[in-house]
Amino acid sequence: MPPAKSLVTFLWLLLVLSSALANSAVAQDVTIHAQSNVVLVPVLVKDARGHAVYGLQAQDFIVEDAGVVQSVHLDEEAEAQPVSLVIAVQIGREAYREFPRIRGLSSMIQPILDQEGTLAAVVAFDSGIELSQDFTGEQRLVDNTLKTLQSGDGGAAILDAVKYSLNLLDKQPVGRQRVLLLVSETRDHGSHIAKIDDVVTAIGETNTTVYTLAFSPALSNVLDTGRGNNKDEMNAGPDLLAPLRLIRQAMRKNTPKAISSMTGGEYASFESQNGFETRMLDFTNHLHSRYLLSFQPRDPHPGLHELRVRLREPARGEILARGSYWANGPVQ
Repeated sequence: MPPAKSLVTFLWLLLVLSSALANSAVAQDVTIHAQSNVVLVPVLVKDARGHAVYGLQAQDFIVEDAGVVQSVHLDEEAEAQPVSLVIAVQIGREAYREFPRIRGLSSMIQPILDQEGTLAAVVAFDSGIELSQDFTGEQRLVDNTLKTLQSGDGGAAILDAVKYSLNLLDKQPVGRQRVLLLVSETRDHGSHIAKIDDVVTAIGETNTTVYTLAFSPALSNVLDTGRGNNKDEMNAGPDLLAPLRLIRQAMRKNTPKAISSMTGGEYASFESQNGFETRMLDFTNHLHSRYLLSFQPRDPHPGLHELRVRLREPARGEILARGSYWANGPVQ
């Protein structure tokens, strides 16, 4: 090939390659910046007897973001989404006294583990955190892990364990329900990695519903938790939802209760085998009884947003829904 023709060919190939790279860069820019501002709001509606209410439509709900009513969408297929479940169990302090009940967790949540696509992991914690069983679809592995729990040290790093569990769930694929079942006492003892604000932010950024079962090794703590009465979380008012300062105070008083309230999950304490089994039955029954609402914020300013969810006809039931979310603001 003559030198001149070779040079022309080389320049033409270089032009084609440059164009392809430029197009690729543009495409990558579009992918990087095309982020969604959709906020997911799982909602459980209970009747006067505590049973789930079915058959509601999007127009039956009112969702307010910082006091501003939003346009709401109802995902009809949410119930069919597979579940990613983390079971975080305290083993430190006097948790060993609860092991006879905790070891029965696997059989009580068997209906969830038996559902197609369900993945479960077990996190054990005292003053440290251990991933005792990574996500698996095999119930026997979860069962064996829960039955072989060993007593830990004198700590109960609840905040660290919740943050660790949320990070695990955040890595799960899109299109899965993310659920954390926390079994612990009511107050944090020894968290040194995660601060309250870290947990508040993580809760707001991940679409995780937290269910908490609290045990109280001291009578004062038992009385403090209200003996399992979780009416505080129903129709949650501004005292738990609003300023970050109030959320911090709530977490210091009763960490599991404040966390479940923020996510729209459920909180209960137990003092007996029957009480534990009753609460676990509620957990399994309500997991797939939630409505999945979503909206695009009209004012997606960065920071903590207060949410309020209510029914247009309040007599139809009581609402249990997340009370806040964390926004990173519009993508620049």
